Amino acid sequence: MVGGSIPPALTNPMDAEFLEKLVCPSTRKPLRLADAAELSTLNQSIQAGGLKNAAGKVIEDPVQEGLIPESENILYPVQDGIPVLLAEEAIPLKVED
Repeated sequence: MVGGSIPPALTNPMDAEFLEKLVCPSTRKPLRLADAAELSTLNQSIQAGGLKNAAGKVIEDPVQEGLIPESENILYPVQDGIPVLLAEEAIPLKVED
């Protein structure tokens, strides 16, 4: 993998290959793993309260892993190693004031 950016959860070559095949369900753009800084910023917003996913549901639990579509400002959560690639579960990375 380029730049050694595979997190511990995806050190198995099969998992990395799987990630390369995933695309955003809305835009069909390739996905990449969220980095630690992105997750930290997102989790600060979650902790502050009021952050909602695309369906309008308030996000209460911190996000441990996530996938971000290329050139997009949303994140699809990964729960227990399983990507949740449902458009309504997308979490905005930049909250509009």
